[in-house]
Amino acid sequence: MKEIIVNKYNLTEEDVTEVVKRVKVLIVNSKDEVLLGYSHNDYQFPGGHVEENEELKDAVIREVKEETGITLSSVESEPFAVLLGYYKDWPEVGKNRKIEIYYYEIKTDEEVHLDKTEYTEDEKKGNFELRRIPLEEVENELKKNMRKYGDQKGIAKEMLELFEIYKSN
Repeated sequence: MKEIIVNKYNLTEEDVTEVVKRVKVLIVNSKDEVLLGYSHNDYQFPGGHVEENEELKDAVIREVKEETGITLSSVESEPFAVLLGYYKDWPEVGKNRKIEIYYYEIKTDEEVHLDKTEYTEDEKKGNFELRRIPLEEVENELKKNMRKYGDQKGIAKEMLELFEIYKSN
């Protein structure tokens, strides 16, 4: 598993006051199309927070179901990458957050079931939708979207880096 560390404040584990775990999933079908979420003019991998005492693979199954309506019976693979981000005084002064994001690949031809999704209010407000993009076009689509709307949250930069890692596996 490839490890990416973002730590511009050089925080140590002892400096960390809270840890947040997330999972993100590259869902690829047999036509080599990647299923991406699109909301607030940003692409994103389906995924989200790991709940307390929840295993990573269980979080993958739950998040894929919530955001795509696709039911996975199990997750056989291990993460292909993890991003470890250390953030000083975030989300407020005096708190130092470590965010661990585990990236999985899921291969499935199951169709999206929008009637089974559970979007957050923010996703609904951002007109969340799912788009299938051919694998060989994903990077160009992300770059085109960055040129048009910018990359305020760094999501596109993160996704491009992850695609490089994914393709090298």
